[in-house]
Amino acid sequence: MSDPRLPIAIAGGGIAGLALALNLHARGIPVRVFEAAGELRELGVGITLLPHAVRELTALGLADQAAALGVENTTSAFYNRFGQRVFAEPRGREAGYPFPEYGVHRGRLHMMLYRAVLDRLGPEAVAVGHRCIGFTQEEDSVTIAFADPTGAAQPLVTAAALIACDGVNSAIRAQFYPGETVRYTGINTWRGTTRMTPILDGRTYMRVGSIRTGKLVIYPIVDEGDGTQLVNWVAEIESATSVANDWNRTTDARDVLPLFADWTFDWLDVPAMIRGAETIFEYPMVDKDPVERWTFGRVTLAGDAAHPMYPRGSNGSAQALIDVRTLADCLAARSIPEALTDYEARRRETTAQIVRTNRSTPPDIINIRVEELTGDRPFDDLSRFISQAELQKLSDDYKRVAGFGLQDVTR
Repeated sequence: MSDPRLPIAIAGGGIAGLALALNLHARGIPVRVFEAAGELRELGVGITLLPHAVRELTALGLADQAAALGVENTTSAFYNRFGQRVFAEPRGREAGYPFPEYGVHRGRLHMMLYRAVLDRLGPEAVAVGHRCIGFTQEEDSVTIAFADPTGAAQPLVTAAALIACDGVNSAIRAQFYPGETVRYTGINTWRGTTRMTPILDGRTYMRVGSIRTGKLVIYPIVDEGDGTQLVNWVAEIESATSVANDWNRTTDARDVLPLFADWTFDWLDVPAMIRGAETIFEYPMVDKDPVERWTFGRVTLAGDAAHPMYPRGSNGSAQALIDVRTLADCLAARSIPEALTDYEARRRETTAQIVRTNRSTPPDIINIRVEELTGDRPFDDLSRFISQAELQKLSDDYKRVAGFGLQDVTR
């Protein structure tokens, strides 16, 4: 079990880091979070909380807060680029899961977790303006060096263990894997949010088109209360070039519109949706190759620092939440070195398989397959090319590998 004299230090105050702090606190383990930014603010666009992510938030006593954040999805629908429905299935509780699925604003989820940490652990539990720049290990402790946002040194911190929750560009991971870079495999993305009247029933998660000819992922994240919704959308296309690895890079609607100029359907005017976005962020779809080791003595990786994955299948946040609950369980049961090794054994290969699956056969393989079979043309009768049962199997196979098949979440 963890050393009661020293806290666990968490580098990174994002979703993974704050959820880990809540999990450790619930098990009576002292913890402090060190965040590089000078303040935590509501940033980002939309993400999806799948049922196994909501399961983890429910275990933290945050079910009601999560329900108030966004919009509950009840249907998943796939369309070709001509606006024809290819396949649809129920989502969340409508599919029999014991937990719902929500589309939420990432920044609101982040702030929900932050408020919970402040309420339960106290304001001293989170130290902002602390970017990890190095560490040394002794037999029973880790000494961590931090810098403030100007680069000036902060006082050294001694902890029982150091958990890297510092994201895809983790400085701690870089110390174990120097020279490692993100892996770009030819897909650029644009993300935006648009206030508009609900699409379809206002509770549908939509995938339209394919990355080969242009693809959109669309889902609502806020019911505005005036008959409109805040709708999150992600545009994707294969491209030989990529832009900087920075979610804060903004672009103009004119950069995205040419891909979707004629995507005007009887159920959605895509160009109008894109033009209506307040801000559009441009970002290459990147991940990192799975590594053979996360744990080094009293230091380990979690969340995006451990397994950066393509944002396909809405699974990144869920896997981070499962990571930190598993890690907290291990730390509550055994000594720190044993706990970190056990945590890695439970989670590393599972998440590596999801990384590989998101590259090769993501959920939108359904649209890619239909596009291939129909020759990228409108169809009169899709069953002449592929059956709904075959499409259902493609969907179920991904859910099984990604750990959110119905039986997996229920268990």
